[in-house]
Amino acid sequence: MIRSFSFTTTGRLHSRDIEMFLMPTLLADTNLFLWVDIEAATAEEARHILDGVFHFHTLSVEDCLGESPSPKVESYEPKEDDKFSPYLFMVIHAVDFNLQNGLFDTRELNFFLGKNFLVTYHPVPLRCIQETEDRCLRSTVHVARAPDRVAHALLDSLVDNYKPALEQLSLQIAELEDSVLRRPEPGTIETILRLKKEIIHLRQIIGPQREVMARFARGEFKLVRAHLVPYYRNVYDGLYHISELAQNYADSLSNILQIYLNISANQTSEVVKLLTLITVITTPLMIVGTWYGMNFESMPELKWRHGYLYAIVLTGITTVLTFLYFRRKRWL
Repeated sequence: MIRSFSFTTTGRLHSRDIEMFLMPTLLADTNLFLWVDIEAATAEEARHILDGVFHFHTLSVEDCLGESPSPKVESYEPKEDDKFSPYLFMVIHAVDFNLQNGLFDTRELNFFLGKNFLVTYHPVPLRCIQETEDRCLRSTVHVARAPDRVAHALLDSLVDNYKPALEQLSLQIAELEDSVLRRPEPGTIETILRLKKEIIHLRQIIGPQREVMARFARGEFKLVRAHLVPYYRNVYDGLYHISELAQNYADSLSNILQIYLNISANQTSEVVKLLTLITVITTPLMIVGTWYGMNFESMPELKWRHGYLYAIVLTGITTVLTFLYFRRKRWL
């Protein structure tokens, strides 16, 4: 699906769902700003826009249509034979936390940011796109006065959408900690290790995105006007805060894992202790029983009238004395 909008320099909607043959005319109008959003389109449809209308560099088009595992931003300046205008190409990722399986789902978003155009490409629907589109069409805050403003709104919304995912993760970590303290189960360690793996994955996403946003925050790109740099810096601060939360969650999981291992070790020690005490307490019984089980004629006790009763009393007294000794030592 391809959506297109043109806005005036005051942020008012000029037209939408624009025919492709009209787009070059709108791009030539300096009083208009064109936003084209390409969602779940075929490669041919996307190329028709990226190559046929905007004439973007081949490398950025290939990066856009392919999967990019790491966020990045690149500046493209036209050479003598190039037909495109100067633009920034950026790859960034949105995330969503699936509470059912405890996994982070990453979704790629590609930007082509020019002086009077913005092209976004994403293979699946994204919440930040829909939220920003609604804000632009309401025309109450004049977000759509320039492409760098819309780009900031998209990035800000994308970072804000990290919060529900982190809240879900925090909830699951709290439940996991409560489960470990109350009644640890064999499957708990698997859950802990899976969540740690997902947090590492999240930090691997956020780290490069912080580097990308840091370049915007420092005002490295001329296509982002100076008075908007503080707004991009605010997005960078949001990513920094998320990165710190991810680190805290990783530390919490490490602590939960240590608690689980300590509890498991204590439970094992208690079992070994109990088995050892049972063995020691029953030692007199085993000694006497083994001794009289040999049935040698030279043993005078075998000819006693009450020898059997004597053996029972002896084993009983020695067993009780052993038990009382352990109680006095507070081993039981």
